[in-house]
Amino acid sequence: MEVEAARRDAATLDPELLQLPELSPGALRENPGLAEALYSQWLALPETSKLVNSLIEDAKAGATLNVTGSSASTNAASSGSLPSMFPAGSAPPLSPRSTSGSPRVMRRGSGAGPSSLGSPLKVVSEPVREVIPQFYFKNGRPAPKDLKEQCLSRIDHLFFAGEGLQIQEFRSVTKDICKLPSFFSSVLFKKIDAAGSGTVTRDAFVDYWINDNKITMDTASQIFEILRKPGYNYLTQEDFKPVLKELLATHPGLEFLQGTPEFQERYAETVIYRIFYSINRAGNGHLTLRELKRGNLIAAMQQLDEEEDINKVLRYFSYEHFYVIYCKFWELDTDHDFLIDKENLIRYGNHSLTYRIVDRIFSQVPRKFTSMTEGKMGYEDFVYFILSEEDKSSEPSLEYWFKCIDLDGNGILTTTEMQFFYEEQLHRMECMAQEPVLFEDILCQMIDMIGPENECYFTLRDLKRCKLSGNIFNILFNLNKFMAFETRDPFLIRQERENPTLTEWDRFAHREYIRLSMEEDGEDASNGSGDVWDESLEAPF
Repeated sequence: MEVEAARRDAATLDPELLQLPELSPGALRENPGLAEALYSQWLALPETSKLVNSLIEDAKAGATLNVTGSSASTNAASSGSLPSMFPAGSAPPLSPRSTSGSPRVMRRGSGAGPSSLGSPLKVVSEPVREVIPQFYFKNGRPAPKDLKEQCLSRIDHLFFAGEGLQIQEFRSVTKDICKLPSFFSSVLFKKIDAAGSGTVTRDAFVDYWINDNKITMDTASQIFEILRKPGYNYLTQEDFKPVLKELLATHPGLEFLQGTPEFQERYAETVIYRIFYSINRAGNGHLTLRELKRGNLIAAMQQLDEEEDINKVLRYFSYEHFYVIYCKFWELDTDHDFLIDKENLIRYGNHSLTYRIVDRIFSQVPRKFTSMTEGKMGYEDFVYFILSEEDKSSEPSLEYWFKCIDLDGNGILTTTEMQFFYEEQLHRMECMAQEPVLFEDILCQMIDMIGPENECYFTLRDLKRCKLSGNIFNILFNLNKFMAFETRDPFLIRQERENPTLTEWDRFAHREYIRLSMEEDGEDASNGSGDVWDESLEAPF
């Protein structure tokens, strides 16, 4: 009975008797001495003494103690078990205990509201979810509404009669709507007209170009999708042949070849070989979308579509470049079986190459030959060779010759390997009554030129970092270019600096085309004078 009376007295106790100022929990944490003083004041109250004594008596008697936190209804029991400093019914709920046992850690979403005492602690709202827009589309990014409407308007204008377009009428669609080079017209037409009906309707074009999300792709991806065969994720040389066929039929700079279909085919092959030499860095004949994007073929095609003089498009498509490559091959192929052997290749560049480097080429270390005849190099193999030989500043060329010099294939060019190739150069200098340059001296010059990370050997990375690395290979196996480098003309150096956009291949092809054309003009003049003409020695053009 005394305990119940004490509890009733504590519930009706006026908080003002404690003479407590309004304090926030933060103030108590910052001043622990004040909290201890308040606790001592509470213990000094008569009601507190009675309650503590009654609890001690209950504990001695073995009775169940009704202490705050001992039951599930903690908040309900606490208001009647201890003297409260709040009026009856106005006490805020206690914080529920977390699974970790710390009263400071609260479960998210526990329902605890703001304190009725005006606590300075603010209720933290749930974090706002940031919606990340979709960035991957398996079938391409859908076209925005305004772009789609604009494109449909142009389509309606070209398909104005409601009927389909035939292949000769489709050129304007390719260039004006698709923004692709005009010589992709036939390939795109046949891609849409898969059934071969000879007509492309408006709905069929809209379904392919807009509904299939081709409109939002970049140009490289569009061309890749148009050229590649179904089920393949790469392009082959065969995929480019229809494009070159239409180019030969429509480009004004190639009209003069209309009467020579054989050389049309050779031109197309040469262009395709040059494309794969420069862009297909894996060298497997499978041109991927990534390789297509990293190369400069798309820009060259766009320039070709706007330029009537095809010889101004130096990348891949120049007819003069094709003429030089083909004539060089024709000169070496004495029996004109379209194959050349070691003895033929050793005559290249006025016998400029050493026998040892020619042996390495025919061992197919830098590149496996495509010709089916053993010990013979085909036209495609020769294209790779001449591009590598005449422009040793390009990365494909550096990789080609690096494989040749790397005898053990361990990825480094050691002093022993370089000396092996230079020995023949040294012997040739002695035979030509030139002052020989010892290998030790030339090695110091090469190290100073390249500045390798380790002076004991050269890596491919070392060579790619240096603009003069092509001269290393000339020193090792091309005597004519080695001597030209040692006695280079300052006038030529100034010319190269005036035209930095021209590559070594561009300069070589220009010089050789002038020489070959002059030789052909001289032959024509001698033929006109009544001399007997031997058709077997006639130039291919």
